[in-house]
Amino acid sequence: MHVSSKFTVGCDASVLLKASTTNPSPENNPIFNLRGFELIDAAKAAVEAICPRVVSCADILAFAARDAIHLLTPGGCIYDVPSGRCDGTVSSFQEALVNLPPPTFNLTQLKRMFESKNLSFDELITLSGAHSIGQVHCSSFTSRLYPYNPTHLDSGFAHALQRECPKNAAVDCLVPQDHVTPDALDVQYYTNVLNNQVLFFSDYSLSTDPVAKATMQLYSTDFRNVRWRPKFIAAMQKLGQFKVLTGTQGQIRKTCAAVN
Repeated sequence: MHVSSKFTVGCDASVLLKASTTNPSPENNPIFNLRGFELIDAAKAAVEAICPRVVSCADILAFAARDAIHLLTPGGCIYDVPSGRCDGTVSSFQEALVNLPPPTFNLTQLKRMFESKNLSFDELITLSGAHSIGQVHCSSFTSRLYPYNPTHLDSGFAHALQRECPKNAAVDCLVPQDHVTPDALDVQYYTNVLNNQVLFFSDYSLSTDPVAKATMQLYSTDFRNVRWRPKFIAAMQKLGQFKVLTGTQGQIRKTCAAVN
């Protein structure tokens, strides 16, 4: 869903820009393990063939995120996404590093970063549910396995991860964020957090706060998503309107990988 792009500089499709002489170190860096951009490129090409330079890459990315959420959520999840965004012309790997919360963050650091984006603690808990899907490299969390802390990580889960991610492995393998329902955007994430069966320390840190823990307990029994889903939609809509570029602030890129 590429929430990272929105969280860094706003929903301006900066994450789609490839390296160039004027922009040598963009957000689109292998360290973030972002994939699937060819689908956005295909959608852009199809739109450009019908109505050139009208629909921005930023809008296409926002629509794609909404559609992915709908397809991955059991029972579906359709919501309105306003259009009219312009594309940005700058993409900075360094800026992404500074603005994206790393998996090692504690709760205080997470809350401070989300507050800087005008996102509440409740929205932090709600948006963290996106970690119910996707895969991450072993190197993102092996510091929790070697050495292993039984207080922070369920022993059976840790031992399973150690088999998939051996110490000093030559290959940096991919592991699903949610080992129970890896292909569904659902509330299983919250059960995993409460059971100390999550990959990132940042996810574990949510369980150290009594308010977050109470909220996650509510979500974890919300099997029809009637509590979590509308709050997740509202948070995604808010995130999709963060620092939107309009008018002369940006451009409508002809291709998503490069500025005009």
